Amino acid sequence: MTERNGSGAGRGGSGRRRKPQAKRRKAPILISGAAAVLVLGGAALGYAYLKLDGNIQGVDINAQLGTARPENVDNGSMDILVLGSDSRSGDNGAYGKDEGGARSDTAMVVHVYEGRKKASVVSLPRDTLVTRPACTDGEGGTVPGEKRAMFNTAYEVGGPACAVKTVEAMSGIRMDHYIEVDFTGFKKLIDELGGVEITTTRAIKDSKSHLDLAPGTHTLDGEQSLGLVRTRKSVGDGSDLGRIQLQQAFMKAFIEQVKDVGVLTDPKKLLDLADAATKAVTPDSELDSVQELMGFAKGLSGIGAQNVHMITLPVEYDPRDPNRVVPLEAASRQVWTALRDDLPIPASATEDAATGEADGVVR
Repeated sequence: MTERNGSGAGRGGSGRRRKPQAKRRKAPILISGAAAVLVLGGAALGYAYLKLDGNIQGVDINAQLGTARPENVDNGSMDILVLGSDSRSGDNGAYGKDEGGARSDTAMVVHVYEGRKKASVVSLPRDTLVTRPACTDGEGGTVPGEKRAMFNTAYEVGGPACAVKTVEAMSGIRMDHYIEVDFTGFKKLIDELGGVEITTTRAIKDSKSHLDLAPGTHTLDGEQSLGLVRTRKSVGDGSDLGRIQLQQAFMKAFIEQVKDVGVLTDPKKLLDLADAATKAVTPDSELDSVQELMGFAKGLSGIGAQNVHMITLPVEYDPRDPNRVVPLEAASRQVWTALRDDLPIPASATEDAATGEADGVVR
């Protein structure tokens, strides 16, 4: 996957996209960025590189997807699919029963605008009904397409490449990178950061995510942070849309925590954070080394929470099944067209969309 570089190191062509960065490699995009930034200034750098490189396991999305993909338009921007997998295997078994497959519990398309000073994030509800294209899975087998399939089944049946292909089919936008996060790695990274400060405007008590917060300001540890981003039934209308609103508020707080952590004068803390971060993420094969992650992160270091615009894909509850949502066709097209043209998402795109009614519960 290539990257749109707004600084001029573009992808080959006539200035309308970016050239490959070399190789590319589970937590949101800024966790992988944190991993790379935190490597800078580390003591015993040679040892650190070997140790951290050994943590990173990439996945070759390009090889599995081939050439049947949207045009790689070079306009200086960059698009990344970020997935949080809900696998219950291994250490993640503490969060539920392993039923034999993982699904994309959290999914976001992160669009970084030309110049790398601002970004838009489009959260994709896992319960969205989509037309899933036929995919090639990680073992070379063919997974047939399906109409009215839940979005998160793409990852379940075909792995990362099928998730990317499904998003590209929905949006018409080629994804430049893929980054995946797992529960355990996410929790450990937050603990290494020293927690993330958020403010709740009402009590949150959720038996499924095991979160119990009174109204007020809290510094959440890893377990509590994981509980917050998994909370669903006890906020808003109890839907996945409400959970997405909590996730977006948490991500803004996380971005600021990473930018303010100030660990470059503490080599041990620096290495511990980088170790946790590189264990938490699985990127595509063009970000699967410390050097590549570091270059990637440096390109995003100018983006603060105030410069990140977050929305949920415009959807409505499915008339045939109120437990599912379907995209609002015209509004979704507005969103994807804006990002494809490297323009801000118009406010009108989300005016008539279902919301989940949890906005403002977390600040």
